[in-house]
Amino acid sequence: MRFTYVESMTDPAYYLPLAKAAEEAGYASFAVADSLVYPRESDAVYPYTPDGDRTFLDGKDFIETFTLIAAMGAVTERIRFTPFVLKLAVRPPVLVAKQASSIAYMTGNRLGLGVGVSPWPEDFEVMGVPWERRGKRMNEAIEIIRGLTSGEYFEYHGEFFELPAVKMAPAPTEPIPILVGGHSEPALRRAARLGDGWMHGGGEAEELDRLLERLRQIREEEGTADKPFEIHAISLDAYSADGVKRLEDKGVTDVIIGFRMPYIKGPDTEPLAKKVENLERFAESVIAKVS
Repeated sequence: MRFTYVESMTDPAYYLPLAKAAEEAGYASFAVADSLVYPRESDAVYPYTPDGDRTFLDGKDFIETFTLIAAMGAVTERIRFTPFVLKLAVRPPVLVAKQASSIAYMTGNRLGLGVGVSPWPEDFEVMGVPWERRGKRMNEAIEIIRGLTSGEYFEYHGEFFELPAVKMAPAPTEPIPILVGGHSEPALRRAARLGDGWMHGGGEAEELDRLLERLRQIREEEGTADKPFEIHAISLDAYSADGVKRLEDKGVTDVIIGFRMPYIKGPDTEPLAKKVENLERFAESVIAKVS
């Protein structure tokens, strides 16, 4: 089992010391949130809060995802970074491939590329991308990123994207794992068919069990059940050694660990020292035992 530390919507000055502290404490990864803009008016609902409210995002600080990963990668040596998740469907896939390839190369392959569609119509509007057929656009984007980050000549002819034979350099020395987020049926199928793993967005334990079983079924249907596959999950079971064993038995490879509720309005008032204390305490009480 690997452990991913997550901290978001906090003082941007905290990220570099937290990345160093998490690496020193034994966490395998640091999850990085992604957000582009917050609209003044919207009818959209957030899929991972009980009532769909998204106003907790108003005014929260989000450093651009690849910029933040590059900065944290420069002050660490071992810990991996996983966008949780990058809103891929609204971004140009060739640019994302260049950004991801550069990050992976400069950090010694310490990038797991977590990607998702984005639940916000406003993200598509401001980026000039149609909301319609976003899932198909996302599928093509994943295929393009995988091809371009290989370091070989790659061309693509799809419904949304046309690429002549082109090559990117430098390329990472190992393939970048593409981890697909989302709980919908199309997201699970996308993860099983096109991804190297799946990222869970949280929820009740029974729902996680249902999603894991459905993911297993889809991987069987798609013929990818024997392929190496990462499963990143959020679960209360992850906060004890016995619970971690239960998650392992269900096929979870990575657990995402945080120590405060992020869905709150207003600024994060928890001091940096307290955050470091929390992540170190967990490492001593759980990670050390499991390891």
